[in-house]
Amino acid sequence: MATGGAQDVYGEDCASEDQLVTPWTISVASGYTLLRDPHHNKGLAFTEKERDSHYLRGLLPPAIISQQQQEKKLMQNLRSYDVPLHRYMAMMELQERNERLFYKLLIDNVEELLPVVYTPTVGEACQKYGSIFRRPQGLYISLKEKGKILEVLKNWPEKNIQVIVVTDGERILGLGDLGCQGMGIPVGKLALYTALGGVRPSACLPITIDVGTNNQSLLDNEFYIGLKQRRATGKEYADLLEEFMTAVKQNYGEKVLVQFEDFANHNAFELLSRYSTTHLVFNDDIQGTASVVLSGIVSSLKLIGGTLADHTFLFLGAGEAGTGIAELIALEMSKQTKIPLEETRKKIWLVDSKGLIVSHRKESLQHFKKPWAHEHEPCTTLIDAVKAIKPTVLIGTSGQGKTFTKEVVEAMASFNKKPLIMALSNPTSQAECTAEEAYTWSEGRAVFASGSPFDPVKYNDKLYIPGQANNAYIFPGLGLGLVMSGAIRMHDEMLLAASEALACQVTQEHYDKGMTFPPFSNIRTISANIAAKVAAKVYDLGLATRLPRPDDLVKFAEGCMYSPNYRIYR
Repeated sequence: MATGGAQDVYGEDCASEDQLVTPWTISVASGYTLLRDPHHNKGLAFTEKERDSHYLRGLLPPAIISQQQQEKKLMQNLRSYDVPLHRYMAMMELQERNERLFYKLLIDNVEELLPVVYTPTVGEACQKYGSIFRRPQGLYISLKEKGKILEVLKNWPEKNIQVIVVTDGERILGLGDLGCQGMGIPVGKLALYTALGGVRPSACLPITIDVGTNNQSLLDNEFYIGLKQRRATGKEYADLLEEFMTAVKQNYGEKVLVQFEDFANHNAFELLSRYSTTHLVFNDDIQGTASVVLSGIVSSLKLIGGTLADHTFLFLGAGEAGTGIAELIALEMSKQTKIPLEETRKKIWLVDSKGLIVSHRKESLQHFKKPWAHEHEPCTTLIDAVKAIKPTVLIGTSGQGKTFTKEVVEAMASFNKKPLIMALSNPTSQAECTAEEAYTWSEGRAVFASGSPFDPVKYNDKLYIPGQANNAYIFPGLGLGLVMSGAIRMHDEMLLAASEALACQVTQEHYDKGMTFPPFSNIRTISANIAAKVAAKVYDLGLATRLPRPDDLVKFAEGCMYSPNYRIYR
């Protein structure tokens, strides 16, 4: 039998392959382990003194490079990739190697890197997650863990969790059921919580709940990383989620924010209504989208004129995003005019796959569509609905690309001096129309916003800058506001506060360029202002646990924000 080396204390090297060995490890981060710890690794930025005191001599090349130089080099590398997915993989690899440098890059180059770590590239990353999967990020809770979810949560190394983003992978962006491969979404969202909202990375936990998938190509793929079975539904699904939500509260307390992400419509509404009275929960697809779109509409009023109540809204798509936005618009309208919610809803019309939602369809409608069934003749197509309703604002949340046709946009432009057109479906390929189409077909009169980024458009020698109604404007600041006030419940009034705070950040200079959202480059300032407004509302409603209330909430928010600059090790 072979004998182990001199240091083979545990007999691991001399054990035969089928013998049991124990995976021992060292607990203090220094030397080789320090270089492999993404929370503390600084690469070539370790000083001479740090290299001596932490046993790093000889483990690194002799050069000492500042964090700024590292950032410059990495940005050059990223820009040399032609394929966006390669940039995404390089960023994820950096996050696994050197956390602070990853966030430094993301914060300093937010407009350039946001589409890389989030929409649209993250969609492709999720589709190919099984093949680009390197090192697991976040927690995977599958049906196999039933009865043991609390133990699974305790396996996560960080104990002080403030924000959880959880998905079951059933409706990833506009790409459908990606099962366990949906993990790219919680990982990407939480990277933005840190970069844009300043929530500490160690306080963030991405989770995927795997109840199977109905995507046949994944079930047939021998390398699929999730459960190979059809999706669990009904009681089996509800019981697993109930155990999960109970375990989260038991393990992390009342103040942990649970953000539901990319659940299918029927589950999304159900989970939000069931847990909003017992947990601090938020659904970004329903509430985050609604808040950012409402903000875009409020700031657009400066360009299109009138008050919110003067406008008529038509939606293509009556799922969680469409109905969520519609409800928040109706709420804000009701708040401004003191008209009852039932009345303000009548200014808003929705078109689903069967046509305009009208009262005679009420019996066959899902519960979340019923409030939008108004008295009207049936219209089966979008163009018929546009011509009949004559909306001033057209909003697309259908997940179907190319549905705002030339005929639809021209019709909007025929009875509106400045039609507001929002093509919100992600990724770019699913957008209802492009920025160029909206400006060209409306002869440069449309005010346009989209979900995914579009480049500025030149039309008749004028440069138009399309707005991007990106949830990343709202949820990081909202999350920071909830966390820093120690909120225990979430209310719609907090979403309205976030919308108003964002709309206030659009300046005259932005309006002159046709912009309805402020530029992303100062997103941390925007997030601090949103956090302050949200926290103020939490305190006003008596739902805050961090007392006494700070005097200057904006300053307090800025003080709470995580900084990615390297720390000096003693």
